[in-house]
Amino acid sequence: MNEKQLLLDRQSWGRFISSLKLFAISKQEGTKAIWLFIGLIAFMFGLNGLNVVNSYVGRDFITSIENRNLSEFMKQAMLYVGVFAVTTIVSVFFRYTEEILGLLWREWSTKRCIIGYASHRVYYRLKQKKGVENPDQRIADDIRTYTAGTLSFMLMLLNGTFAVIAFSGVLWSISPLLFVVSVAYAAVGTMLTFILGRPLVRLNYDQLDTEANFRASLTYLRGNADFVALSRREGGLIQLSLNKLAELLSNFRRIIKINRNVNFFTNGYNWMIQIIPALLIAPLFIEGKVQFGVITQSAMAFSQLIGAFSLIITQFQSISSYTAVAARLVSLVERSVQEKDEDMSNPVFLKNEGLIAYSGLTLHSPRSNRMVIENLNLEIPRGRNVLVQGPDETARTALFHATVGLWAVSHGHITRPWLEHILMLSELPYLPPGTLRELLMRPWPEDEYRYERKLGECQVSDESILQSLTELKLESLITIYGLDKRHHWENDLPLAEQKFLVIARALLAKPAFVFLDRPGTTLSPAQIDWVLGLFRQHAISCVTFEERGGSLDRYDALLDLEEGGAWKYRPVWNGRIVDGV
Repeated sequence: MNEKQLLLDRQSWGRFISSLKLFAISKQEGTKAIWLFIGLIAFMFGLNGLNVVNSYVGRDFITSIENRNLSEFMKQAMLYVGVFAVTTIVSVFFRYTEEILGLLWREWSTKRCIIGYASHRVYYRLKQKKGVENPDQRIADDIRTYTAGTLSFMLMLLNGTFAVIAFSGVLWSISPLLFVVSVAYAAVGTMLTFILGRPLVRLNYDQLDTEANFRASLTYLRGNADFVALSRREGGLIQLSLNKLAELLSNFRRIIKINRNVNFFTNGYNWMIQIIPALLIAPLFIEGKVQFGVITQSAMAFSQLIGAFSLIITQFQSISSYTAVAARLVSLVERSVQEKDEDMSNPVFLKNEGLIAYSGLTLHSPRSNRMVIENLNLEIPRGRNVLVQGPDETARTALFHATVGLWAVSHGHITRPWLEHILMLSELPYLPPGTLRELLMRPWPEDEYRYERKLGECQVSDESILQSLTELKLESLITIYGLDKRHHWENDLPLAEQKFLVIARALLAKPAFVFLDRPGTTLSPAQIDWVLGLFRQHAISCVTFEERGGSLDRYDALLDLEEGGAWKYRPVWNGRIVDGV
């Protein structure tokens, strides 16, 4: 979807209807949501019925005052209070039910959006290609606004429909002319409001991004406080934040100006609603054709009917903000689906659980377009350990990342297992803040499952965690840090222990292959030899990337990546290269 196109097309509406259906049939939330919505409809019927009753009670109440009838006045007053009390109770429960349903919908939608954004590495692909700004804000904030806004507008529309049905007869019975005037008045007002306020949709869309960009500039300063303080680069970041603030304020000023013009019209429109019924009905009272209470009844019926017909006028600013939010979410969802489909249908990758194979693989540097690997053809079956070495760091990095789809393939094919069966261990260990249990979770499955099943597959038992840590002589971490207390591991553990924690996760995940990128940076030769032995004991094949080779005792083959994209693949036997094979 082009983000400049903010009007939701037929495909977008199709996705919206499909999403509602999925929500309704979802196992955990669907049944509860249906019953809550039925409750809302029942409350809505009740409120509209009470409003109709209230119009007649109000008419008779005012008429009793006109007639100076004390007994009738007391009777109508008691009815007035009773109807008001019941209306208050129903209104409160209606609002409560609406909020519960909105929260349930937000929970379901956010879960699905997080799964869609994180699966198939959509987050990575969107960052590389750009085009979808601030996806984190769209998930965290826009879904909240979208679910609450959609539910609110749906209920307003239904309530407006019920109000039209309930009060059209009342108003027609009082004055057919007043009914016609209400329809015409609402139609003209809606058209003018739309013309005056249409630019708000685009501006509200932009405002969400400018707010997010401003917040991101401040977050960057906080997240890099140590480096900024050390290098004294506050000036550039202050200027960046001030520029983002200027963009935010400039766009917001345009919103304020258009809101001013819309408010001029809507305020006048709403004031006229109060006087029109009196202008048409008061002459009938003066002529003695209706009672005085009919004037107040007609005013109430007219305002209810106008309110139902004038949803766009009264809610235009909210609708414009909602439309911008909906367009941003549609853009994120559609791009996520597009990236997922591209990943699943990528012709470069073939699946084989017991093999990694490169067929005519050619890779180029993305910046200089220099060829780094040319026409690579080799197979690494499960059970074989391979050492990849060479002086060109770009060539090693390209093969390391291209194997799992994080480097563009210029030509050829790659056969590999599903991503949860091939773990990539980078040169420096990545340990996000969290609990020890979370650090040791298995990789997210690449194939298509429901997210509940995926989460279940990622969990690891306490016994397995203890066994793995004991094997790597890290069992003391459980005593010191516990399994379920959050820590910043980069600050708490030395680099070698961080590396061993990553290796422990690999042992727990039991992948078919592990790729090690320059393990010599953090581990000694003896530790590397020990780790490779552990992998072999667990039937995990290992492909190690180093600038220059060390001991070949743990390897079955050697791949030399040479200058200009050339390569040489040779078997290893008892720690020695076997030439001429």
